[in-house]
Amino acid sequence: MKNTVFKGMATAMITPMTPHGVDYPTLARFIEFQLEKGINALVAVGTTGESATLSAEERKDVIRFTVKQVNGRVPVIAGCGTNNTAHVLDFTKAACDDGADAILCVTPYYNKATQKGLIAHYTAVADASEKPVILYSVPSRTGCNILPDTVAALAEHPRIVGLKDATGNMDQLVETIAKCGDKLDIYSGEDSLTVPMMSMGAAGCISVLSNVVPDMAVSMCDKFFAGDIAGAAALQCKMLPLIRALFCEVNPIPAKAAVAAMGFGEEYLRMPLSYLEDGNRENLLKQMRALGVQV
Repeated sequence: MKNTVFKGMATAMITPMTPHGVDYPTLARFIEFQLEKGINALVAVGTTGESATLSAEERKDVIRFTVKQVNGRVPVIAGCGTNNTAHVLDFTKAACDDGADAILCVTPYYNKATQKGLIAHYTAVADASEKPVILYSVPSRTGCNILPDTVAALAEHPRIVGLKDATGNMDQLVETIAKCGDKLDIYSGEDSLTVPMMSMGAAGCISVLSNVVPDMAVSMCDKFFAGDIAGAAALQCKMLPLIRALFCEVNPIPAKAAVAAMGFGEEYLRMPLSYLEDGNRENLLKQMRALGVQV
């Protein structure tokens, strides 16, 4: 088995912004909040962090800032994926130089790739990286799915150590696990399926939910790995209404609204993202309050 980047719950962090750029003081406070609540790892500039509308320098700066702020307390995973392999290699090399602990790389979007192209793309990323690489499959957003045979082929690379699976396809997940064995860790990319995926051997979750309730999300994983499956399942069910509220519109629109309501900066989104609709906002805040979140 390759080295595990983390086990448990990682937050795919939002990126606090203002009309003038990234809000670094708020980002520092948000990182400290996550750490105080016991989060197991942090993802900087993933797709939840609005990587698509950050400039290349902003992406690198946010990763560098996060690494410095965290200061080794938990692993920092750098979101380096784009639909241009050359750009991914540039982001990957910069993240490694700046001290990130691992790389998270979403499949190319729009231009996509064949399965053969995905093998070439991810092999190039892993060859360029000095740190472990986690694949990320979210076909509902990218139109590109990493099939089990492809994951199995990529798992032979010594630096490809994980897969964030946000396909929502449990049949495909089981096939992937069957073909990969212990050659890489699987992480849930679907907050509503974390416990079911852990029951099949997933090592945890890379989560949007934990932006809002990191302590509860961590507790769900802790209970599961301690053998309290019923307790973990109960938490999964308890948090489901909030999970649904966080995905009622395109991610990270609701997450950004939630975090701002908690006192972490402005609810500022870069276009083409728009602001949460009033009815959805009312329900989101209702579900947050139901779980004891102060808003």
